[in-house]
Amino acid sequence: MCICVDCQWVDRCKTYHAVERQHGAQHLTSNPDFQGNNPRIHIIVRNLPNKDIETEWDVRGCGSFAKDKGKWLRLRPGEELPT
Repeated sequence: MCICVDCQWVDRCKTYHAVERQHGAQHLTSNPDFQGNNPRIHIIVRNLPNKDIETEWDVRGCGSFAKDKGKWLRLRPGEELPT
């Protein structure tokens, strides 16, 4: 899972914004103004049975990570946490 969902910067982060774009997800902000230090993105590519390809992007590390447990959930009350 992406560590961003529990980071104080999630709603301002350019890296998380790029991950949202890759997933086709609604952005938390249209103009992120924070760039994390040395984000490490884990990318998984899967072949699906119907011959399509699925790509999963998750930030697994970041030098700017500042824990704020549940930050994403507070920004999107009632929505399912992205996986």
